[in-house]
Amino acid sequence: MATVPPSPADPARKAAALSRPRSIAVYLFVLALVALVPAFAFSAILLQRNNEAQERVVETLITGSTRSISQAADREINANISTLKVLATTDTLQAGEYEAFYDQVKAALAGTSTYVYVLDKALDVVVSTRSAHGAPPVRSSDPVSARKALDSKDPVVSGLVIGSISRIPVVNVMLPVFTGRDAPLVLGISRDASSLETSLLSDKLPTGWKVAMLDDKGTIIASSEGPGDSGRPFTLASVADLHTTAGLITIRSDNLTYRAAIRQSPLTGWTLIAWAPAAVISQPLMDAVWSLAVGGLLLAAIVVLVVYWVTLQIGRSVRGLESDAKRMGAGQPVLARDYPISEIATVSSALEEASRRRQQAEVEVRFLMRELAHRSKNQMTVIAAMAKQTARGAESVPEFVQSFERRIFGLARSTDLLLANGVVGVDLRELLTGQLDPFRPEDESRMTLEGPPVRLNIQAAQILGMAAHELATNAVKYGAFQKDGGSLAVVWSRTAETLDLDWREHVRVFTPPSERRGFGTTVLENMVGRSLGATVERTIHDDGLEWRFAIPLTAIDPAKGPEDAEKPGA
Repeated sequence: MATVPPSPADPARKAAALSRPRSIAVYLFVLALVALVPAFAFSAILLQRNNEAQERVVETLITGSTRSISQAADREINANISTLKVLATTDTLQAGEYEAFYDQVKAALAGTSTYVYVLDKALDVVVSTRSAHGAPPVRSSDPVSARKALDSKDPVVSGLVIGSISRIPVVNVMLPVFTGRDAPLVLGISRDASSLETSLLSDKLPTGWKVAMLDDKGTIIASSEGPGDSGRPFTLASVADLHTTAGLITIRSDNLTYRAAIRQSPLTGWTLIAWAPAAVISQPLMDAVWSLAVGGLLLAAIVVLVVYWVTLQIGRSVRGLESDAKRMGAGQPVLARDYPISEIATVSSALEEASRRRQQAEVEVRFLMRELAHRSKNQMTVIAAMAKQTARGAESVPEFVQSFERRIFGLARSTDLLLANGVVGVDLRELLTGQLDPFRPEDESRMTLEGPPVRLNIQAAQILGMAAHELATNAVKYGAFQKDGGSLAVVWSRTAETLDLDWREHVRVFTPPSERRGFGTTVLENMVGRSLGATVERTIHDDGLEWRFAIPLTAIDPAKGPEDAEKPGA
């Protein structure tokens, strides 16, 4: 079968699927997982290490306890052997005065669970503090240990036996006596097995741990469970397999696993074993794991709820921003909202500011459109008046074209400033600089502009621009810029109600102007005077002309709209 090659579009579709937008909840959940998973993993490692440390502590405690218990039992047996050695040298025993010996020992051991007995050559009990003196002799319940003591001539400690007189589980400590009237004898101490439980319970073991003392046959001599176990066989393991251990070992019995510590006594031959199910040792770890699991689930549930709540807050905020953006796109005003997320609240404030600026820009555009229509009509009127006045003063067509062209260019420069500044108004210094720069002499010190910042509305800028152009033209023709050495100073200032502007020319040889009224005079007197409501004065000095203009501030206010402006020459 032919293999169909993968379509080139498949990688593109996969890339698009991976890069498609996803909900903020996905990223929040990923963030929560990135934060929680390493924390849980680290907690699990800490739990494991803590459990290992606890097991080492338990191992040290149990091995130490078994050693301590075994040593305590050995001390008691050694004490019994020492007691027997002392009793073996008493005069009453050496002389065979058993009744006196009985009374002496009975009084010394009163109130204890330790009993002394004497075995004759036939291993019959001739003296026992368990019964009254003079009772019929009985056969020893442990002839094997007694024979071993006589043969070895050393003290012997028996395993668990049933006493021939007491008929309860006991252990015997026997000492051969080879001196005295009736030698050889066996002097012994019979101890109830239950009396050894005190030694077993001398060290408090952790919960779940048990301890037992076993004889060489694996019979329980004493147990931490109480006297009920005494005499029973130890079933957890064969005593032949139990040897002293440096730590805990593992024992398996009946499909269960146990941990145990073993201590064998070289004095008695007994085996002490402490054991507990492995589950008891691992229980703290399991409890901690369950606590971690339950805590993790609760924490995960809390995280899910928090993520869901945060997602709702962000989603509502984003939808609010979306609505505001659509309103702004439709040209409607947008107001900032109180969002619970500061960053989104900042964006909302930015949208409000952008909306406000757009509204202002739209107002300005509408204003400029109305102004453009209004100014276009006015400029047509101004251009027509300029053409008529220029034609009256021109003596030839070329002169008319040149003069008219300069005036048109001056008007154009004023219009450029109007378009560049819009409703904020045209700076007076910038307006004068634009009109005078084409006429500025090479020596810049011959022209001075000085005054505070002043903004002009559209009508005032056009009229003062034409006035500056006409005055500069006359300065080139007849005044300060006609010859070297002349200078021009334009100074203005503001009072409470007027803008005072002074145009002062200085020339070395001054020829006063004729009385003929040209376009410049019309602009200065009619348009500046009448359209702006200004007071216009011309003064002829010996060294040049001076023009003074006192213009009301209300006439140059940039806030004045085109519908408030009067037509030039009105």
